[in-house]
Amino acid sequence: MAQHFFRISQLASKPGRPGLLPVSTATLWRWVAAGTFPQPIKLSAGVTAWNAQEVADWSAAQTVARGVEVSK
Repeated sequence: MAQHFFRISQLASKPGRPGLLPVSTATLWRWVAAGTFPQPIKLSAGVTAWNAQEVADWSAAQTVARGVEVSK
């Protein structure tokens, strides 16, 4: 099975360009440093990405933590 990845430009939002998460790149990196968001994977010297399944699992956990039922 092929793994899928997200680059930071796909995850974080910028003015006029929404990302998957309604946060800035700085916030995303703060979450990584704090250990509250999955660690990225260094694919090459200039390419850092997040495993899509880990991001999906993190997102589902955030929803469950807030008491919102997750449908599958």
